[in-house]
Amino acid sequence: MFDAPQSPSQTPSGGPKGADIARAALEAARAAQRNPTGPGEVRNKPGAPRGGPRRRRGWSGARPDDRDPQPLGRLASRLVADRGWVDRVSAGVVFARWAQLVGADLAEHAEPVSLKDGELTLRASSTAWATQLRLLQRQLIARITAGVGPGVVTRLRVQGPAAPSWVHGPRHVRGRGPRDTYG
Repeated sequence: MFDAPQSPSQTPSGGPKGADIARAALEAARAAQRNPTGPGEVRNKPGAPRGGPRRRRGWSGARPDDRDPQPLGRLASRLVADRGWVDRVSAGVVFARWAQLVGADLAEHAEPVSLKDGELTLRASSTAWATQLRLLQRQLIARITAGVGPGVVTRLRVQGPAAPSWVHGPRHVRGRGPRDTYG
């Protein structure tokens, strides 16, 4: 019988070559790109809505949205409120802004020691300043409330200066001990 001449695009076994497979795949991809909805279907205009669920764009548009950049202070406030840290942060503000809240002259002679359950403990530099702070207690609470917010400080406890410690070293005897140097 008469054999037909082999075309250059076929292998001796009769199948297509690799280059022909790649060409066919490229043509199919180009056809799909021209009509992505499939053969015989009409594609909507570029601005017309498509059927099915509506997709959100990657940007928020003209109106404010949760995806818009947020100021750091607003994000920190939201984090503090969500975690329940409002009391701790308010206490930190009292300690950090002490000189601004009560004034430089009072801050020079009194320092905050602790804040628990609305009671602010102050340590005065002398007993005279401790007495003065007790007399100014209402004004101090009003200043702190105006600067930090209501309910953070409700009471003040004023301590005088700390007495010197006579304990030197890890071991000591309880009681008065020898007092022969004072007589």
